[in-house]
Amino acid sequence: MAATIRITHDFDVAEECVQDAFARALASWGEQGIPENPGAWLTTVARRRAIDVGRRRDVAVRAQRFLVLDDAAVGLEILESDLQDDRLRLIFTCCHPSLAIETRVALALRMLCGLSTTEVAKAFLVKESAMAARLTRAKKKIALARIPYRVPERTELRGRTDAVLLVIHLLFTTGHTSPVGENLSEANLVERALDLARMLHGLLPEDAEATSLLALILLTDSRRSARVGAEGEFLALADQDRSKWHRDSIDEGLALVGQSIRRGRPGRFTLMAAIAAVHSSASHWDETDWAEIVGLYDLLLEAWPSPVVALNRAVAVSFAQGPLAGLAAIDELSSDPPLSTYPYLSAARGDCLVRLERFPEAREAFEEAAMLTENGVERDFLRMRISQLN
Repeated sequence: MAATIRITHDFDVAEECVQDAFARALASWGEQGIPENPGAWLTTVARRRAIDVGRRRDVAVRAQRFLVLDDAAVGLEILESDLQDDRLRLIFTCCHPSLAIETRVALALRMLCGLSTTEVAKAFLVKESAMAARLTRAKKKIALARIPYRVPERTELRGRTDAVLLVIHLLFTTGHTSPVGENLSEANLVERALDLARMLHGLLPEDAEATSLLALILLTDSRRSARVGAEGEFLALADQDRSKWHRDSIDEGLALVGQSIRRGRPGRFTLMAAIAAVHSSASHWDETDWAEIVGLYDLLLEAWPSPVVALNRAVAVSFAQGPLAGLAAIDELSSDPPLSTYPYLSAARGDCLVRLERFPEAREAFEEAAMLTENGVERDFLRMRISQLN
């Protein structure tokens, strides 16, 4: 998709060409076999299709209404060498400051990172119909306002970095725990996010938040092998075999966190990475410094007032101060609209109730969480907890 947009300069035309490439693959691979490099095959076919469409539709004229490209801009050649990856280049392009930051992030996730509208909607805790409407409005604004979409010059990078950080982080979180389907995670999305985070860090090595995002992804992904058991069942953090955590990723992540913290007042990704560092530094679950984590969440809420952050803080409170305090903090959030259908709120509430030995209420909370959860592995874990209560 990203490589094809470079030819069409039009999102809709590029999407049509990519769909045509997949249709041709479905028609030919069954008879001729899967090529040695399927990705390259699809990219080549899509790009050729884009050239054909351009000849017949005169895409250059059509695209002029949608995208203003300044190939003569000073610094373009320098950035071409910096932004070797089409996806990172076009994520920066999507994150134009004329669009609202939520729209920039949603558009980049949908058009350039391969997430479905459903997955993007879940990342923003909104309904799929609302997200579809937001994406449609964004495309219309691009067309009507003739918003220039081009590789940004170096002086423009800073104004777009916050949105790019959000795109990469949401891409990672979607891959780390898939919002829908029967797999706990999507390794391809996680690896793509990690690659993009490394490229962004290489592009902006002095940016503390870019450094911290890479650290956060490394520290969180280091637990990948320990998150499921021998039969594919989900294992909570307390039940994981920490000897399976990837030590090289932890060491690299901790070093990056240290660099970021020394650069001054921490931002949201630096604080999130610091929380991940506290977990990664504990050899056992009972050695986790929950008071430190609560303090970091307090700072994170100041930097990023978010209902999800507030919920995570409430969970940390339940381990630092006891399940009764945690339950009270969780119940304060239960009327927050974005969390009304968020399964992790019900699951966290159920865990506190189990620890308080209020088993009928815990079973009800887990049943609600299972009903709201669309990830099969997580749903099986919740059903297992319900059966234990029964």
